[in-house]
Amino acid sequence: MSLIIFAFIAIVTLVLISWVLRMVLFEGKWEYGIYFLLFFLPFYITVLSITYLATGSSLAVNIFQFLKEIVVISSVMGFVLYQKNLFEYPFRLHRVDMLFLAFLILALFFLVLPIGEASFLNKALYFKNMLIPAMVYFLGRNTKFSHQEIERLFKGIFFIAIAAFLVNVFEKTIDTHLQSLTGYALFNEEINEIEPTGHFGLTWTFETQAVTKRLASFFSDPLELASSVLLGFSAGLIWFLTSKREDWFLYTVVMLCSLASLFFAASRAAFLAFFIMIFYVAVIFKLYRLILSGFGLAIAFVIYVLFFASDDFYYFIVDTITFENTSSMGHLVEWLLALDSMIANPLGIGLAMSGNVGSVEDELRVGGENQFLIYGVQMGWLGMMLYILILAFSIHTSLKVFNRTEDIMTARIAFVAGSVKFGLLLPLFTANAEVYTYVSWITWWMVGYSVHAYQRISTPKAIMA
Repeated sequence: MSLIIFAFIAIVTLVLISWVLRMVLFEGKWEYGIYFLLFFLPFYITVLSITYLATGSSLAVNIFQFLKEIVVISSVMGFVLYQKNLFEYPFRLHRVDMLFLAFLILALFFLVLPIGEASFLNKALYFKNMLIPAMVYFLGRNTKFSHQEIERLFKGIFFIAIAAFLVNVFEKTIDTHLQSLTGYALFNEEINEIEPTGHFGLTWTFETQAVTKRLASFFSDPLELASSVLLGFSAGLIWFLTSKREDWFLYTVVMLCSLASLFFAASRAAFLAFFIMIFYVAVIFKLYRLILSGFGLAIAFVIYVLFFASDDFYYFIVDTITFENTSSMGHLVEWLLALDSMIANPLGIGLAMSGNVGSVEDELRVGGENQFLIYGVQMGWLGMMLYILILAFSIHTSLKVFNRTEDIMTARIAFVAGSVKFGLLLPLFTANAEVYTYVSWITWWMVGYSVHAYQRISTPKAIMA
């Protein structure tokens, strides 16, 4: 059975990458690399797990593993090849561009200088993980899509949101994680050298403290599903708010599926991030009743916890707030370790020394459950501040584009870019969230597209980069 599923995955992937690379390299549509990322990244770990389960070959895994980098690099190469005169291309740098460049240049210094205990290979792999999202941003920064092409992108996001929910329902029905069927634990053990943990033979992330299942659908873990939910909900919401009322059904389904998947994932940070994003949306649209309703729900929740909730639920909430919950305490310990390192080494201790990616060795890891502190540990306070400024100006620019553009599709992209990046701020405090490639890379592309639109709006007669 695993061989049949693997054969199906291989054929679908081959068809998708063949179409994308043909459009990129032979048709000059280098922007189409985003479509491959859209339909491949959500299934990334599931594809790798099934590949190893069916073939037992690390080489086969590596082929699928590097497809995303191959597509991104090919897209950038396509951009270069199809410029009539690259040296006359009108690059005009925006604040986000300059911050990204400064961030990458700083990371490059840490790559080439003998700083830190990590091997050069691990540092190079970590630098690659920072460079590729910047390249995806660059692609968005130089993309000009028609309304039909943008609509195709959003339909893909809708498909992922609905499909993730349906897989969650399947998991719930059979009372089994999808990852228990795809060889996830074997893949982690043999390829990533991560021993199975927890009561379900996967990792602790797949269960709550009460030993109930947290579902991940086809994503790598429940936390990635929970973060990706923000993208599906935001996309469905903006289409619902900006479309004809008779077209409400699909967008409502997308929002409901996204919200349901959030419950299946059972992530506290993502729940709070969802309400933060809703507050952001309410402020944008001046929906003051929605804000008041949100405060009312918050007060009702507090009253419920204090007077009506079961003892287990009451102490779960109290322990979370007071950091006596095991998970919350773990976050606190990691933050303190990271802050201690940053105080002792304000200029950073080197790449591949913090975080939860494969290139960071366990014995060298310092902190790892806060994206801001992860960059701070490795590249010092300057690296962390550059990352914070990138996020701040990305959200600010996307909001400006949404408010000022007359193009409905551009407004939709800017809305999703700004709202999701804003909503992800809380998960960034509790996880190495930039490794959630689907939501991270797609929204960085959208930020790049929004910056491009901002410069067109600011100087409409100029030819923008």
